[in-house]
Amino acid sequence: EETLVQSGGGLVQAGGSLKLSCVPSGFTFDDHVIGWFRQAPGKEREQVACTRERISSTYYADSVKDRFTISRDKNTMYLQMNDLKPEDTAVYSCAAGLEGWGSCEPPPPDYEYDAWGQGTQVTVSS
Repeated sequence: EETLVQSGGGLVQAGGSLKLSCVPSGFTFDDHVIGWFRQAPGKEREQVACTRERISSTYYADSVKDRFTISRDKNTMYLQMNDLKPEDTAVYSCAAGLEGWGSCEPPPPDYEYDAWGQGTQVTVSS
């Protein structure tokens, strides 16, 4: 089974930073669309960032633009979150699409992602 193993998250004060990581299990990263989603209580899941490096395609939700950065280093994907706000509080999940397929302009819907992380809580206090 192809899945992703997440690490990072936790509690931080407003204005602080956190970095989330994901490593694949059952496969290795190559030419994949990778994305980060979040879901706050009572709200729908929202895709906050997506990238497919091979074709230089990247997406950020307006709510996180200029504060969050999605990246990949060999076999680890990251979400660097700076200047965090209380409204960023949510469960964050990483996802990877099928190899060699898709772009982030526009970002794929969640059902087009093939592998998922287990989710991690990020809480931003005011």
